[in-house]
Amino acid sequence: MSGVGVVSSYSCLRPSVWLLKPGIQKASSFGLHMAARCAAKDYYEVLVLGGGAGGIAMSARMKRKVGAENVAVVEPSKTHYYQPLWTLVGGGAKQLATSARPTGSVMPAGVEWIKSRVTALDPDKNCVYVENDRKISYKYLIIALGISLHYEKIKGLPEGFHHPKIGSNYSVHTVEKTWKAVQDFKEGNAIFTFPNTPVKCAGAPQKIMYLSEEYWRKTGRRSKANIMFNTSLGVIFGVKKYADALLEIIKERDIAVNYKRNLIEVRADKQEAVFENLDKPGVTEVHQYEMLHVTPPMGPPDVLINSCVSDEIGWVDVDKETLQHKKYPNVFGIGDCTNLPTSKTAAAVAAQSGVLDRTISLVMKNQLPTKKYDGYTSCPLVTGYNKVILAEFDYNAQPLETFPLDQSKERITMYHMKADMMPFLYWNALLK
Repeated sequence: MSGVGVVSSYSCLRPSVWLLKPGIQKASSFGLHMAARCAAKDYYEVLVLGGGAGGIAMSARMKRKVGAENVAVVEPSKTHYYQPLWTLVGGGAKQLATSARPTGSVMPAGVEWIKSRVTALDPDKNCVYVENDRKISYKYLIIALGISLHYEKIKGLPEGFHHPKIGSNYSVHTVEKTWKAVQDFKEGNAIFTFPNTPVKCAGAPQKIMYLSEEYWRKTGRRSKANIMFNTSLGVIFGVKKYADALLEIIKERDIAVNYKRNLIEVRADKQEAVFENLDKPGVTEVHQYEMLHVTPPMGPPDVLINSCVSDEIGWVDVDKETLQHKKYPNVFGIGDCTNLPTSKTAAAVAAQSGVLDRTISLVMKNQLPTKKYDGYTSCPLVTGYNKVILAEFDYNAQPLETFPLDQSKERITMYHMKADMMPFLYWNALLK
């Protein structure tokens, strides 16, 4: 992802293996769309756009396939973040510094790092443009540009973050403000929001709510807190098995859930949050807050909007089983920037990288892709400082679980997997 720092797409990593069950794709004819290549220094056999989880993982795989000197990654950010850890940073359980490493340290050795921003894509000529109007040509293109945050689409933000009592776990600039707001809370409304757009890690907006609730309980302030989850959705979670478990927790902890409520304005000087009732367009509600956690609206990176590689909204238009572009056979997409109908998480990226690696291998041999991505994604739903519900599911929102136990139950072991094992696997397995 490359909106704030390097966007690691994601919230979570599959705890066991990176591989998916093989599948068979329906045969379809294709021919690579090739054009005359540019000067050698501005041509790469494989060009990767984006240095987040998907981009780094695929550049490492492509290096082994075609040689490091034939692979380049376009990424402007000097720092790479493991953003799933920010849930725990916002809850005071981890330090922000542990989520960051220099981009150069995660870039595969020998792969060219083009420290620039993509400004335009021209797949008809097999070229992209970066800053200073530099043109780079490719034989194969992998788009891994992540998702963009749009705090500015909420009136009063991002400037409202200069005030106290408001934070957001989705930005490196505001995640520590969340923990400060949790600590400073004394009494009143504590509001947690979910926007009316796709988001990365759909569980994160409520994870911080459960951590905050437990912290206030342990510090004797819970009885003075009116905790509200205002979500634009009509359900608490998209997979019924885990939604049912979360609703039990919400009931036990006396948390108010208001569905179809979308945050449209923050009056930080007055500590007021304004929500639109999506069931009654134009009707708004104003809530006073003592603590506010904002999940921002999100969308495709600007460079993809109205691009010929994207759908009508701006997401990279790929086949949901092979991750190959629907129009350009030598273009591929991975992660948050695609229109794959699954949750946008690091676990999804991990699963997709194995499928995409196989797809590209066969395309390079002029063969049909055969391996299918089943939509696997995962979200460790943090429900306390030592409890996690490990949600894993597929395109059909059906559980696709790793362990031979009921993963809808809160477990200490799953918390340690989220807090300790998954970061290790991210840095030492997925990115390599």
